[in-house]
Amino acid sequence: MKKASIKSEDYQKYYRQLILKKIGILGQKKIFRAKVLVIGAGGLGCPLILYLAYSGIGNLGIADHDKIELSNLSRQVLFTKKDIGKYKISVSKKVVKRINKKINVKVFKNKVDKKNIEKIAKNYQIICDGTDNFKSRFLINDYCMKNKKILIASAINKFDGQLFVFDFRKKTPCFRCFMPEAPNQELNCESDGIMTTLAGIAGSLQANEVIKSILNVKNYMKGNIMIFNALNSNFRKVKLLKNPNCKNSHLHG
Repeated sequence: MKKASIKSEDYQKYYRQLILKKIGILGQKKIFRAKVLVIGAGGLGCPLILYLAYSGIGNLGIADHDKIELSNLSRQVLFTKKDIGKYKISVSKKVVKRINKKINVKVFKNKVDKKNIEKIAKNYQIICDGTDNFKSRFLINDYCMKNKKILIASAINKFDGQLFVFDFRKKTPCFRCFMPEAPNQELNCESDGIMTTLAGIAGSLQANEVIKSILNVKNYMKGNIMIFNALNSNFRKVKLLKNPNCKNSHLHG
């Protein structure tokens, strides 16, 4: 491993990643070149953004239309009380730049919808879904599937979390195979509550899957759902099967 093949400062900063055989200098360079979009800078997005920034992601997009509220501060770890009333994307970008000014950060102050998702997501190969509603999840899932993106999504409620990894460059089931239609009653943190640490666990798991996807290491999550509970510390993988009645069945292969 030659120090000359990577800048001295970066070599020292990421040394503990570089000495891992599955990463090394070549892997770290892949991380530097990666283009990742995070949709939703909330309970999931904050730890996700934080660990992507510390890992050395070179190009990071952040899409969110909300402003910071007092109730966000118990779990949205990029923000403090002085940030209340500011846009989440503005504060998120400043935090990322403080961590690493070299990261190319692009922010989108929009609620992602059918009209703008192509413009927002087209330049990113890995899309991270940190939204909190089924309408957005279905939209992001369908876009990523149609455009052969990698989708890393998580959902949290009360003490329970779910993690999904879809590599739509290959034939694979999708989120609609798991959840064909939105439930009659929307589940979200505002109405049901959320354990603070659960958001951190789920967002960190998403960041971990992003790095694995960039490095193209064998991924045991593909085709599976990770289901976990913050109270009993139970983690289990469930095989996700293609649903013949899925709206996207023509794309499954």
